[in-house]
Amino acid sequence: MNSLHMLSMPAYCRLDRINTVCCSTEMEFQYIKGLRGAGMTKNTYLVFLLLASSLFCTGTYADERTPAPKDAEVYIIWPHDGTVIRGGKLWVRLGLRGAGVAPKGTDLPNVGHHHLIIDADLPPMDKPIPSDRNYLHFGGGQTEARLVGLSPGKHTLQLLMGDNNHVPHDPPIYSEKITITVPPY
Repeated sequence: MNSLHMLSMPAYCRLDRINTVCCSTEMEFQYIKGLRGAGMTKNTYLVFLLLASSLFCTGTYADERTPAPKDAEVYIIWPHDGTVIRGGKLWVRLGLRGAGVAPKGTDLPNVGHHHLIIDADLPPMDKPIPSDRNYLHFGGGQTEARLVGLSPGKHTLQLLMGDNNHVPHDPPIYSEKITITVPPY
């Protein structure tokens, strides 16, 4: 049995009311933020984000879903269910047993990449997983992410593995949904 071991950089995700930006590092996020601050209009900035994300989210998906590895399990290492997060910033650590984590586009058996679902239900299992502020993609093979800008209140988190085209495996590999609380700042 072949196994794939990948080193990955953490993701840095900024959540706000207008859009969500996920980058490999905070420095990359600050660069993109600087483009906005350098006089780019909101529409030009959104077009830039769409073009930049399309470089990483191209590809097609087949009608036949990727088979899930037998007994594969995905889980949230941190935070735990019921955790209180002060300040709305946290690291989410993503776990996987019985399968490998690989970047999007890696077409090998028994691998996939994480998608973090925030305050939403599981998407349709026969289509690519949406990409927005509720469905964060970690197509670089990341196994941890820094979330910034989570508003005060209760939030749910759940993981869903996607194949090389962001489509859930068959059967889907997803974690239990957990609830965290961000008290007023």
